[in-house]
Amino acid sequence: MTALPDPARSRAVLIGTASYRHLPQLPAVEANVVDLAAELCDATVWGLPVQNCVVVTDPLSPQTILDPVHRAGEEATDTLFVYFAGHGMRDADSDDLYLALGDTREHLGYTAVAYQHLRAALRSARARRKIVVLDCCFSGRAARALAGEEVLAAQAAVDGAYVLTASPRDRIALAPDGERYTAFTGELLAVLRGGIRNGPELIDLDTLYRVLDERLRAKNRPTPQRSQENGVGRLPLARNKAQASRNAPAGPVLAADVRAAIVATGLALARMLRAAGNARDALAVLRLALQEQQTAGAYGDLLAVQLELSELLAETGQVKDAIEVLELAFQRVHKVYGPEAVLVCRRLADLLQESGNHLQACEVLKHALDISERGGRD
Repeated sequence: MTALPDPARSRAVLIGTASYRHLPQLPAVEANVVDLAAELCDATVWGLPVQNCVVVTDPLSPQTILDPVHRAGEEATDTLFVYFAGHGMRDADSDDLYLALGDTREHLGYTAVAYQHLRAALRSARARRKIVVLDCCFSGRAARALAGEEVLAAQAAVDGAYVLTASPRDRIALAPDGERYTAFTGELLAVLRGGIRNGPELIDLDTLYRVLDERLRAKNRPTPQRSQENGVGRLPLARNKAQASRNAPAGPVLAADVRAAIVATGLALARMLRAAGNARDALAVLRLALQEQQTAGAYGDLLAVQLELSELLAETGQVKDAIEVLELAFQRVHKVYGPEAVLVCRRLADLLQESGNHLQACEVLKHALDISERGGRD
């Protein structure tokens, strides 16, 4: 395979549960799904149209997770990419893998989403190739569920599936304290953003797995697992930013691609400046990136820029400006990202409450609840 999956005929569903009532909180999951969506939609990485990438945050019901996967499976004819980050758990009776919801209770599978139901959604998908990425505890059981010896008869029904998981079957996936991302997704994003030195021009799934395994093993962190069928591991998933071919003939360069590259570069630079403690220059870069996208009327990394900018503004005491950025984000995001508007609402409500606007914060949270309920019914 020498080309990336056709973005127009592919779909991605990114699901993340960060807030729990009965299980430990996983705040890094919010950044996982938002930033991974931005990378998949980045024209310099894959270039998936924003409307083809659905983000579901803090789902409270099985249908909130499974309905978007079923819809994407009906629409995608090339590649279906499904990602889940959050707690994974084993049912006390069956020992099978379950994906935790916000109200899930430990060892009670009926309060979570059975992985077999997600597998069924994949089985019914029209896409020629399916990619599943699970960043959760005990996610290695998903590889067994798709290709284990116990279910060999089911292999043909999930023909073309590739499963990449964050941890072996009985080892807990790591979410390091104080880090922006979980261990596995942090390395995944690092590969997408920085590429692989001396690697191929296009990063295929098997190469991605090997690099993630090497990097996580070097840091003494849980290593990933994989399961694949019909050579799907050779499927390119992203352009290698560290190995762009200088001798390759140039194709047509679209203005939208140039703007997307500028914004993606600005976002990466701002994050580096922020990590180095240079908030002033990071703010300036983020404002320029936001202005570029607003002027062009493009979306691409828009939400990632707005969330990053609002966080930094709040950190530097500019809460009013942070609220304005998030209000602008909501005006745009509910039309394009769908369930991702819930994430914007929650952060906006937190800032409103912090600034003393309790009634307005309640209205925003009510709106987020309405969005979640509508998403479950659609």
